[in-house]
Amino acid sequence: MKFVRFGAPGAETPGLLDDTGTLRDLSGVIDDLAGDALGDLAQFGDRAATTLPPVPGTPRLGPCVGGTGKFLCIGLNYADHAAEGGWDLPGEPVMFMKATSAISGANDAIVIPRGAEKVDWEVELAIVIGRTAKYVSEEEAPAHIAGYCIANDVSERSFQLERGGQWTKGKSCDGFGPLGPWLVTPDELGDVQALDIWLDVNGERMQSGTTGTMIFNTHHIVSYLSQFLTLYPGDVIATGTPPGVGLGMKPPRFLKPGDVVEAGIAGLGLQRQEVVADG
Repeated sequence: MKFVRFGAPGAETPGLLDDTGTLRDLSGVIDDLAGDALGDLAQFGDRAATTLPPVPGTPRLGPCVGGTGKFLCIGLNYADHAAEGGWDLPGEPVMFMKATSAISGANDAIVIPRGAEKVDWEVELAIVIGRTAKYVSEEEAPAHIAGYCIANDVSERSFQLERGGQWTKGKSCDGFGPLGPWLVTPDELGDVQALDIWLDVNGERMQSGTTGTMIFNTHHIVSYLSQFLTLYPGDVIATGTPPGVGLGMKPPRFLKPGDVVEAGIAGLGLQRQEVVADG
């Protein structure tokens, strides 16, 4: 199934897309796509979906998961992306975090913060945790995954790399974590390690790859992270980006007001963000 959250920022309503692409309201069944509800999304089958009320119009689609306690990220998880940055291949997953306040809807604007000089794009496959995971094996990991979605790990490279400290300040600006448009369950998505992934800026293809070239696959990532910290329902894990980020270009290229970013992954829909300056 494809699940969404729609409505005004901070007041999103849970919904799903039926087989015809009709948006249907789930609020009479669950309060939100968050917490324990994420552990049993299979109960909302196609037959049940047709009985839910349709949603009129074309409402804003918010982040496709609510109640996220942790926004974890894996760096340098595509060999060709590591190569374009001149980095060695990691022997273990490289973990960092984005602030949950960076989370936004798939089509919300990317706001360039004051003082920013090098705002970059990174399309990523994101894992959404559905059941609490602690010390789980790679074989057990699938039972703890609610589904997958698109993430854009928007990054301000001067904040990230030139301002001291760790990466967090360059990764966590408001709106730097668009999620969605859909949360897609594993049974519908199929082989998660064989998905085309891409990103365009102003209609020009910048990133193009496949999840099949990940160094560490999704099940390994969930198992690995669960050895260090407990993963809870609603936690999001962005799994790395393919080559083609602005930082890796010669000369580097970064986003400016007026640009339009479109990011897609096969089976997970399309994001579209207009780039604006912070007013």
